[in-house]
Amino acid sequence: MTDGFKSFMENRKKAALTYVNGDGRPLAGILASSSPASFFSPMGDVVEGAPDGAQRYEKDRGAFASGSATELEILHSDASDDIAYWAGYQIATVCMQGKPEPIPMKLRVTEIFRRQNSGWKLIHRHADMSQAKKD
Repeated sequence: MTDGFKSFMENRKKAALTYVNGDGRPLAGILASSSPASFFSPMGDVVEGAPDGAQRYEKDRGAFASGSATELEILHSDASDDIAYWAGYQIATVCMQGKPEPIPMKLRVTEIFRRQNSGWKLIHRHADMSQAKKD
């Protein structure tokens, strides 16, 4: 894995944290601006295309409230010149708008990135609820 991708993944972790606290700006900064791009959401639906994906992330961001916590547990990752990925878990306790108590979540996640002029961009995210208990 390249040092540049390792550094990018540190920023990706920070973007995940700000996102679950209701701030989508860091995530928006790493989304692909051109297709192909896709999002297989934890709710089982599929969003295709970079513009539609960006709209969906922005809509979903509004469900989160401050006070949330998350971490990415990376089982494996790699990067070449133009493509990179990570697979593992996103473990979170999220505060949701209108919900009185934080909600624990453990998502199985695979993300794929494409190198563009300004750096790595997210082109695919597949996230679903893990059947394993949150550790």
